[in-house]
Amino acid sequence: MTDLPDRITLNEWDRRYAELSRAGLREPDYGGCLRRHVDDGDTRLLSLRMDNSAASLRLWNFLLTEEDRLRKAREEGKLLVGTLKDLGTVPVMVYSMKNAVAFYPDGAWWIPCIMERNAKLLEIADSLGIDDSFCPVRAMLGAFVSQAHFPIPDLLICSVGATCDDLSAIAQRLDAMGHPVHWWEIPFRRAPDPGEESVALPGIFLAPHDQVAFVRKELERVREILQDRAGLALSDADLAAGIGRANRVRSLLDRLRETVFAASPAPLPALEMLIAEMLAIHFCSDQNECMAVLESLLAEATKRAGAGVGPLPEDAARIFWVNPVADLRVMNMLEDAGGRVCGTEYLFSHALDRIPEGIVPMEALARAALADPMAGSPVDRAERICHDIGRFGAEAVVVSSIPGASHCALEGTIIGDIVRRRLALPILEIEVPPITDSQEPTLRTRLEALVETARSRRAGIP
Repeated sequence: MTDLPDRITLNEWDRRYAELSRAGLREPDYGGCLRRHVDDGDTRLLSLRMDNSAASLRLWNFLLTEEDRLRKAREEGKLLVGTLKDLGTVPVMVYSMKNAVAFYPDGAWWIPCIMERNAKLLEIADSLGIDDSFCPVRAMLGAFVSQAHFPIPDLLICSVGATCDDLSAIAQRLDAMGHPVHWWEIPFRRAPDPGEESVALPGIFLAPHDQVAFVRKELERVREILQDRAGLALSDADLAAGIGRANRVRSLLDRLRETVFAASPAPLPALEMLIAEMLAIHFCSDQNECMAVLESLLAEATKRAGAGVGPLPEDAARIFWVNPVADLRVMNMLEDAGGRVCGTEYLFSHALDRIPEGIVPMEALARAALADPMAGSPVDRAERICHDIGRFGAEAVVVSSIPGASHCALEGTIIGDIVRRRLALPILEIEVPPITDSQEPTLRTRLEALVETARSRRAGIP
């Protein structure tokens, strides 16, 4: 058996799994050969190239078995809380309770990719008047109608205000269809006025004290709802412990990102790193196992970085990636074009930053929520992106807009202009639909051109 890092196809994973098993592979109860997920309908796996490590196998199996964990939680009598849009705040509260599990139904936006539209979720949304003028999160509506991809939550909690208009509209439709939604508001984050009392948020920004106080009151309402539905008190001590556990996840991710983005060659591919980052927002419905998965990835990345090996060429162009992709295959395309991801901003940087500890827990959560990049201006996002480009030494930037998304109409252009002006880096804006097969030649050509530009600049060629 070879342990040299590589990106391999699903057919190659069949052989790799047999090799690992013969070598004594030990797996959690959700483990097994990746091919079984194709039998469950996840046919996009046939088009992907995945990292060949046992840590990657555990990550993919963890991701693709979330529905099983949710159904088991329901059988155990736990409260299933569907959290919409806030991406990393309310789940921390839910996982501070012993009898509740949180997940993001809006994560269904990846189903048309993973199942290559065979689930017909977008078609169901179309039939209900939510057409492709909305972003792919409309697949969530189809998932609620079909009831085939996750158990219907016992409780739905959705942030509204300075957030995604598409998701807010779809959540309103869910409410009208008999799935009651409990709303809480996040205001548009603004810079404090001169002389105004301000609060430092996780990350790099400040907010007016009054805005933090407002969000804290909104989250107190959420706490009351959770306590009422769960039939248990959610004390400050419970919340403090929950914040501590969430911070352990965030610390693991920070170390993983630092290890992977700083090393050359990259010890892990972009696809696995994207999925790893996504775990932060709600722990893929099992907080303890989420930590174990991340620890395994970090150990693998550290081992490879120390040995100076990775699945990509050492001279791969260092690309900073903005916004998550609707089609996972695009991360493979970048690497096939000669690039590697070296820094990311996937719209939930506030779920990666440590939540303040040592202060009143609801105050800490309010600060974390207000640090949401979508709660502020594109100028704020660009500031954070420039900061992280400097941290990881990226040579070029890809802004992947999401088709139909209200927040993507002009935001990418604004971010690109600011990054180009401040750092003089080449910028590529692309649109990524749930399935890119028909557009692959064009996308590949544009990514190759960006990589060549980055390499030419590295060599000092104007």
